[in-house]
Amino acid sequence: MAKASALLSLFFLLFSFILGGTSVMANGQKSWCVAKPSSDQATLLANINFACSKVDCRVMQKGCPCFSPDNLMNHASIAMNLYYQAKGRNKWNCDFRGSGLIVVTNPSYADCIYD
Repeated sequence: MAKASALLSLFFLLFSFILGGTSVMANGQKSWCVAKPSSDQATLLANINFACSKVDCRVMQKGCPCFSPDNLMNHASIAMNLYYQAKGRNKWNCDFRGSGLIVVTNPSYADCIYD
């Protein structure tokens, strides 16, 4: 009986992963998408341009809460997360050609809130 229960649980997890693919953990833990620290400048800029062509990135404009620090790594992480959240937190919405990283620790800082 325990073996059948374990197989049923495994099947459910696989089925959920295949159908949903979202990065909200089984226990309801939220996830965010950030740029991998190893990403090069051209990749970060491409990610900003892509994400901001699909979602509203005004929060990282000068004078807005997520402008500082003013660097590509920070701005790419914000743009990538905005896209990831808007598209339903699917793991593929954080891929960005291998330059995205799903995290479970909230990357918010100061007044810059990662939703």
